[in-house]
Amino acid sequence: MSLANREINPLEVFGLRRLDHCPPHFSPVMFDLRVNEKAILDWIYTNSNSRFYFGDMYHQNTDGKIGFSKVAAFESPGEASFFALVLDTVNSEQFEW
Repeated sequence: MSLANREINPLEVFGLRRLDHCPPHFSPVMFDLRVNEKAILDWIYTNSNSRFYFGDMYHQNTDGKIGFSKVAAFESPGEASFFALVLDTVNSEQFEW
C-alpha cells in the first residue's frame, strides 16, 4: 500500500487491486518482459490507483504462429496510457528500482 499521496486506497486495503483475470473492459498493454516481474509490479503499485491485471497472454502473430507476451491491463485507460509511455524505461535492464 502506498501512502505517497497520504490517502489510503480501499482497493489496496482489501486486496482487490490486482485481479487474477483480465476483464474485457480493461485497457491492455502487451510487451516482452526484459526485467524481473517485481520491477513492473512495483512500478504499477506505486504509480497507479485503479484495479489492474498482470499476467501472460497468448496471441497469434502476423505469420500465423502462436506468440506469448506479458500484459498489464488497467481499468483506467489513462493509467494504461501512462504505463505504455514509460514502459521502455521501466522494462529496461538499466532500470533500478
